[in-house]
Amino acid sequence: MKEEYTRDEEQEKSLEEQLEKSPHARKAMGYFRDGYNCSQSIVLAFSEEMGLDEKSLLRLSSSFGGGMGRLREVCGSVSGMFMVTGYLFGYDDPKDYETKKELYGRIQELAGKFTHINGSIVCRDLLGLSKGPDEPVPEKRTEAYYSKRPCPKIIGISAMILEEYLQEHREETEGLVSDF
Repeated sequence: MKEEYTRDEEQEKSLEEQLEKSPHARKAMGYFRDGYNCSQSIVLAFSEEMGLDEKSLLRLSSSFGGGMGRLREVCGSVSGMFMVTGYLFGYDDPKDYETKKELYGRIQELAGKFTHINGSIVCRDLLGLSKGPDEPVPEKRTEAYYSKRPCPKIIGISAMILEEYLQEHREETEGLVSDF
C-alpha cells in the first residue's frame, strides 16, 4: 500500500475555499452525489463548454469510474479531465504530430497539477487501497459510502484544475467553448 498523502490544516482549509469558489467543482461534486461516477461527473460538469449532448458524454465516460471499471488504476476524475481536454485541444489527423505533442504536454501538465495536490493520479493510491481491482459490482451510494471516501473532494479538485486551465488558455479555445 502506498503511503497516505496528507495536507496540513491550512492547506486543507485553502483547498476547501477554492473548491467552494469553483462553479465546475461544485457542479462535478453535485453530480457525483447524484450517483454519477467520477469520470461522468467531470465530463458532465463541462458538457456546456464542449457543446455535446449529455447522454453521449455520460455513456462515453461511464466505463472510467472507479479507476477504469473498478480496476483502481487512473482516477476516473482524472480520466474525465483528460477526455474534456482531448475534445477541446485534441487532434483528428494521425499525422498532426505537433498537435499531438501539444496535447500530451497539456495532459502531463494537468496530471502534474493533480499529483501536486493529491500525491498520485492512481485511484487505489488516492483511496489508500493495497490491492488492485475490486469486484465489478459498484457500491450502493449511501451516506456511509460518502463519509468514508475522499472522492467528492478529489472530483472537485479535478474540475477546479481543469476550469483554471481552460481560463488560462481561453484564447486557444475561442470558438470551441462557451465563455466561463
